[in-house]
Amino acid sequence: MQSAITAEVVEPYAEALMSLTKSEDITDEVAYSVRELKNLFEDSDDLRIFFASPLVSVEDKKEVIRKIAEGQVHPFLLNFLLLLVDRKRIRFVEGIFSKYLEIVRQLNNVVLAEVTSAVRLYEGEAEKLVEKIKQLTGASDVEIQTKIDPDIIGGVIIKVGSQVYDASLKGQLRRISFSMLGKA
Repeated sequence: MQSAITAEVVEPYAEALMSLTKSEDITDEVAYSVRELKNLFEDSDDLRIFFASPLVSVEDKKEVIRKIAEGQVHPFLLNFLLLLVDRKRIRFVEGIFSKYLEIVRQLNNVVLAEVTSAVRLYEGEAEKLVEKIKQLTGASDVEIQTKIDPDIIGGVIIKVGSQVYDASLKGQLRRISFSMLGKA
């Protein structure tokens, strides 16, 4: 039930932010700031707990937002964050930001690819992956989220939407094992 409530809150606010940024022609500028703030929230448990707490006053929450965002983000985004505090919706900010970025990607024909590799990808490798993902999906551009998982041994696993491309050594070994078992 919680996810239905979250969706009822997240989508309208993300769409409202999109509508506002499109009307002012600042979608990409705000999207950049949204990514930065989303990362900040994701990386800070303390910040998430602070904003979710009903014991923290609205004014204290607004003061922290001003310290974090004022002069760093477009004034529309700052006002949007303050509105979320006023409406007691700031605890949904990560979901709202994720949905907003999803809408921006759809508008710009950009896909989000979750790339898991055994080791950190180097610049040239990431660029080759972007080109390959563009070919596979027909997207204009690719936004990559990387994750490191030494268990895959080598290669990469690429997830784009519901499609998974497993080019990991672990996946190849698993497929060989299945094919040997099938022929035995």
